[in-house]
Amino acid sequence: MIEIREIALSDKKGKKKFFKFLIDMYKHNPYAAPNLYMDEFAEFDPEVNDAFRFADCRMFMAYKDGKPAGRIAGIWHRGVNEKNNVKQLRFTRFDVIDDFEVTKALFDTLKKWAKELGMTEIIGPMSFSDFNEEGMLIEGFDQDSTYIELYNHKYYVDHMKRLGAYKVVDWNCYRITVPSPDDENVKRLQRMSDVIQKRYGYTILDVANTPKKQLDRYIMEALDVLDEAFRNLYGTSPLSEKQMKREMDTIYTVLKPEFATVVLLDDHVIGYGFMWPGMAEVLRKARGNIIPCGLIPYIKAMKKPEVAELGSIGVRDEHLKRGVTAIIMAHCLEGLWKNNTKFLETGPELEENHNVQNLWKNFERTLNKKHRCWGLKVE
Repeated sequence: MIEIREIALSDKKGKKKFFKFLIDMYKHNPYAAPNLYMDEFAEFDPEVNDAFRFADCRMFMAYKDGKPAGRIAGIWHRGVNEKNNVKQLRFTRFDVIDDFEVTKALFDTLKKWAKELGMTEIIGPMSFSDFNEEGMLIEGFDQDSTYIELYNHKYYVDHMKRLGAYKVVDWNCYRITVPSPDDENVKRLQRMSDVIQKRYGYTILDVANTPKKQLDRYIMEALDVLDEAFRNLYGTSPLSEKQMKREMDTIYTVLKPEFATVVLLDDHVIGYGFMWPGMAEVLRKARGNIIPCGLIPYIKAMKKPEVAELGSIGVRDEHLKRGVTAIIMAHCLEGLWKNNTKFLETGPELEENHNVQNLWKNFERTLNKKHRCWGLKVE
């Protein structure tokens, strides 16, 4: 017997079970990197997550024969729907045992809510923002998940196809081998960076020696650049100041100064590139809480990162054609060399976003993972 129970957003114990389901499910998986409880509680707290001003959310757990068997959350994102003139309900935090009937029961529950709202399509996995984890893994099940990726078993894909789901968009993830400073492409990139800085008067912020109060301002400006640069990508919505401050707090938890590039003109941010040490092993060991089990892996990851994760790169519109990305990439490489980092993992990149994918085309890279946003008609 399958039973679906709704969890109220005010039910902390219920939400803890909801979040714990993922952690328990991938307990022995060597590739998954489960979310932290503190991040999940913040994401689903209307008092903390400012996205609730223009979005509603409902959370559901599935039980089979009295035991937890699956979970899903639905997000009615009025802001994005109005922006794109669509009638969509998002699904997120979908995890399930290998039982299609449980999957069907979870999605039937979301379809019922979608019909009540007058929505015509369910899409996902997508959270409140494009800057959160999104997309179901469809290739690369034997690869480490990153801090900003979702991991799932292969059978999830079969379940979605049996539901009649279709592709909406795919995201590609690349693993880049950090090139040697003697690489000809690197030398060319460095020369280009020097020329562009002199020509336009750009400077690079010394993140390590910038006082925190001042750094706060630069990070907020960088997030504004991100908002501008990503505004036309699939599923995005503008970030409020409160959301930006929350993102800034997250950035500080993984900030390694030499992995952050901030390009300035007249003391204002016009471009940025942000990387952080690979967090897969940290999140696996943490099992939802950095302290105590994840603390030593976290310290090791921050001190000697063999792998770095590329968060995002953004440039102001009026500076896009001036080669700012060359400055960012050259400085990123310097940070990787200083730490003897061997590999760079990109986050999910929309498959049609060739501008981003072409940034590293001259270096050794492998397409190692793909994620998909699925769609389901609500009939």
